Amino acid sequence: MSVLAYLIPIALLLGLLGLAAFLWALRSGQFEDLDGAAWRVLQDDDKPGGPE
Repeated sequence: MSVLAYLIPIALLLGLLGLAAFLWALRSGQFEDLDGAAWRVLQDDDKPGGPE
């Protein structure tokens, strides 16, 4: 039973750290352009003819 005295505060601390990381990512603009990265993967930036 005394293990719960350690596990509950650790779980709460990890939850708060996860929430803080999410809020930081939200405020720093990580979720602004969700479609841009998907389209950049499909773009072909190589020159025609391949490497010489």
